[in-house]
Amino acid sequence: MSKKGYACIGLFNPKTPENVGSVMRAAGCYGVNSVFYTGKRYDFAKQFCTDTSNRHLDIPLIGVEKLQTIIPLDCVPVAVDLIEGAKPLIDYKHPPRAFYIFGPEDGTLKKSITNFCRETIYVPTNGCMNLAASVNVILYDRLAKGDNFSNHR
Repeated sequence: MSKKGYACIGLFNPKTPENVGSVMRAAGCYGVNSVFYTGKRYDFAKQFCTDTSNRHLDIPLIGVEKLQTIIPLDCVPVAVDLIEGAKPLIDYKHPPRAFYIFGPEDGTLKKSITNFCRETIYVPTNGCMNLAASVNVILYDRLAKGDNFSNHR
């Protein structure tokens, strides 16, 4: 009997609808089950112009007060942030059931979130990537390493 993996994304206070739309597009490409977000810095009335595949119609996008309160059963919360003590993605083994939590492009995750997460990882680069680029790289790495039990076709 094969296991089926589960991946969801948490966005901590995303900055713009373009960021969220691009994350939704990536979520659809890599078989993410749901996307949660906190904050109200952008206008939801605007269309997600970067979600050209309209993934927001297929994947739940759910606003929550705190990301720590909605972890699906048996999911490992994983912070993704370029901070001291984070593990490089190159050496990371993804859990079969993961909840990846990303900070905003113009900030970092709060200590209460990184303390809550079992692990913190980062993408080794010469600078900061934007939110959607980070989501794409993490999800592609999950798929490429085969550490997941993805529902990718």
